[in-house]
Amino acid sequence: MKVIVVSDSHGKDSAIQAVLEQYPQAELFLHCGDIEAEPQQYPQLVTVRGNNDIFYDYPEERVVTVGKHRIYVVHSHQFMYSRRVEQLAQKAKSLACDIVCYGHTHIAAYEVVDGVHVLNPGSLWRSRDGRGPSYAVVELEGDNVDVEFKFLPQSKSNFFW
Repeated sequence: MKVIVVSDSHGKDSAIQAVLEQYPQAELFLHCGDIEAEPQQYPQLVTVRGNNDIFYDYPEERVVTVGKHRIYVVHSHQFMYSRRVEQLAQKAKSLACDIVCYGHTHIAAYEVVDGVHVLNPGSLWRSRDGRGPSYAVVELEGDNVDVEFKFLPQSKSNFFW
C-alpha cells in the first residue's frame, strides 16, 4: 500500500495539488498539520491541526489503520523539542501504533525508535535544513515499512514570506 505523507504546506495549495496529481494510485494521503486551508478544500487528506491552523477545524491527533499498521498522526508542536522523537515513539506505543507521522520542524527525518517508525516528511513550503521542500512516500507491505523522501526544487526567492 502506498501512503503519501506531507506537512507544513502553509497555504501553498499548488504544492499539495501537484503531489495529489502525481500519486492518483496512492491508498492514503496524510497531512501532518499547518495546512492553512479549510477541511472541505482537501477531503481526500487525513489532516491534523498544526500550530498555524487555529482557524480551522482539524483534530489535534489521529490514528489511522492501514493494513497491519496503525499510524499516529500529529503535528508535534505539543512535544518537547529536545526529546520529541522519543516522546512521539512512546505516545505511539501507548496507542498501539507502530508508525508516527509528524510535522512542525520543517526537516525531513526518519528513524526507528523502540520498534516505532518515526517519520517527518519535512515541509512542502520551506525546509529548515537547506535540502528544499519535501514529502515522503511510504510503502507498506505486510510488516515492512519503506520510506522514500522526495525533495522539490528550492524557491529562488530570498524572501521568507
